[in-house]
Amino acid sequence: MKRTDLIACHECDALLHKPRLSKKMSARCPRCGATLYRSSSIHLERICAVTLGALITFLIAQSFPIVELEINGITSKTTLIGALAALWSENMEIVAIVVFCSTILFPLTELLALLYVLIPIRAGFVPPGFNRVLRAIQFVRPWGMIEVLMLGILITVVKMLSLARVIPEASLFAFGALTLMFAVVVMFDPRTLWDIADTLPRRRALEQSARHTS
Repeated sequence: MKRTDLIACHECDALLHKPRLSKKMSARCPRCGATLYRSSSIHLERICAVTLGALITFLIAQSFPIVELEINGITSKTTLIGALAALWSENMEIVAIVVFCSTILFPLTELLALLYVLIPIRAGFVPPGFNRVLRAIQFVRPWGMIEVLMLGILITVVKMLSLARVIPEASLFAFGALTLMFAVVVMFDPRTLWDIADTLPRRRALEQSARHTS
């Protein structure tokens, strides 16, 4: 029996034969009913384009101010990095680290890791460290909270309208677009890339050569 013919349920740890799925189908565990995986019939070009667009939008969102506040003739504006630096200077290091990880580090890691595996898979070969990168994506995905940041920004803007003149900057619109793009990216299950990688001849050749050398 081949190792790739088996799959373990992530909920109840049941070891099952991996079924063949047609387009737009999903496999469920017969013991607990959890979704094991979905069909690997995906549009790689589409998810690559959305991921690349999300990365560009992410860089724009980090490079420009979020909003501009004007109170009694005094104007103030800052970027997300500037806000993190302000939190750090106010002796709120833990909050600054949490915000940095959830809004910058983890989302950026997921986007770069997705592009690292998607572009080579689309070109027809498996990149080095393929399995580890996919596991890293699964690990960091729950911790990315761009949508929570966007919600917090909107609530802050609404509350500040009664106190100051609020002028939206480019970063605010970039975060709004990024939230929508991340919603599309999160809908993509990177585990389906394992099925696609198993069909690539170069991966099979590498596995056979590794077995011979071992």
